[in-house]
Order: sequence, then C-alpha cells, then structure tokens
Amino acid sequence: MRKTLRHRLCFVVAVSLASLTTSFSVAQLKSEATSKVLVLEAKWNEVYKRGDIAAMNSLLADEFIITVEDGNTYSKAGYIAHLGGGTTAVEISEMSDLKVHTHGNTVVVTGAYHEKGTVKGKPYEYHDRLTDVWMTTDGRWQLIASHYSIPVQ
Repeated sequence: MRKTLRHRLCFVVAVSLASLTTSFSVAQLKSEATSKVLVLEAKWNEVYKRGDIAAMNSLLADEFIITVEDGNTYSKAGYIAHLGGGTTAVEISEMSDLKVHTHGNTVVVTGAYHEKGTVKGKPYEYHDRLTDVWMTTDGRWQLIASHYSIPVQ
C-alpha cells in the first residue's frame, strides 16, 4: 500500500512539473513573439512614413488586407500602388498605448495612432485606433491584416 501511494505521489509530482514546464515554455514563446512583433510594428511604422515600398513589400503577407480611415480597403498590391503614387507626404506617424495579444502563430496588436501630413499639398491629421494582425509562417512574421479607424467624438 505504501508503495502504491508513493507511486501515485511521484506520478502527481511528475505531471505537475511537466505542466509547470509547459507553462513556462508557452510564456517564453509569447514573450519572444511579443518582442519580435513590437520591433516589426516600429519598422512597419517607419517604412510607411518613409514610403519605402521595397521594405513594406517584405513586411506584408501576400494576402494582406487593410482598412484605412476613410473606410476604403486595399489588398497588398492595391495598398502599395496607393502609397507609391507619391502624392502623400507623412510628417508624423506615431503609435502609442500598444497592447499585444498572442494566440499561437498569430499576434494581434491594438493601440492608438497619430498621423499628420499632406496629400496632394493639402494638410491632414488623424487620431486613430489601430488593429494589426501578424502571423508567423516558417519562422517569418508578416502583417496579414490592418485596420485604422477614427473614434467617434
């Protein structure tokens, strides 16, 4: 009887340790994903501001879709063509209050966004909320969806 009790106790301890180790591994993976995606968010913001089409092309997944402030949606090709027109000059492009939610190989980033610049010489300024969805495939993170909306006042 003592032997059986000891075996059961050892089993419970082993299962508990395995569960604890798995929890630490998942937390570590989430932390790594969060760090990588936040770096990519900053890069995405900077390449947008500079109008760096080549860098943007590498950050955006082929199936990328974006909804912009006026409600228009663009595919990757459409968005790059829209930005490559040379009619927009971005002076300020800032993200803040970023929150990161990790779900397996997908990360959702939400936050606030401020942009100021000119389009065809006319000034504009947005104070938005943003949602970006990143996914990793074969160890490479890419942006698959993005949504920018102006909060109702």
